[in-house]
Amino acid sequence: MKQYSEACEQNKDPILAILREAFVNARNVLEIGSGTGQHAVYFSEQLPHLLWQTSDLPENHPGIHAWLQEAGLKNTLTPVALDTRNTSWPQHTPENSYGGLFSANTTHIMDWPAVQGLFVGTGELLKSSGRFCLYGPFNYHGTCSSDSNRRFDKSLKARDPASGIRHFEELDLLANENNMVLEADHEMPVNNRLLIWKKR
Repeated sequence: MKQYSEACEQNKDPILAILREAFVNARNVLEIGSGTGQHAVYFSEQLPHLLWQTSDLPENHPGIHAWLQEAGLKNTLTPVALDTRNTSWPQHTPENSYGGLFSANTTHIMDWPAVQGLFVGTGELLKSSGRFCLYGPFNYHGTCSSDSNRRFDKSLKARDPASGIRHFEELDLLANENNMVLEADHEMPVNNRLLIWKKR
């Protein structure tokens, strides 16, 4: 069944404006947590030089397939099963590495081991000088960056105590531990950010 996310519809153009530059030299991108599939269809349509690989937990694949089948784009690949908490990542080989990785609104719904796995897998699969673009809300200097994010964080923890808005400094440390260095931190609408790390 085709799913729809209003958030994806609202944030796609601000994200695209940054991805045009971040992925200008990339030829293939792995999206981690493709969700509904809306971002995959829109970004691969607007960035036809990219081969866009979708991924998510298996239970989300039918919705992604629905979007991909309707769009009929040749540069969008059907989803692979990926759980960042285990070894289900695509095998890393020279032929199976990526010029870019992208993930949106994932780290705050993951538990911490899944977040750690996200950065470990990304560090392994990114090509040298490839970029990891991570979109979502983040805390800075140990505090929420806005009242709305504070309320959002509270609602996330009420549903799942292991989830919640992550601290930028902790994510940046994970990136550094996995051979990536921060290249940019973009302010985005509705108190979100788009972080870009570059593989050393």
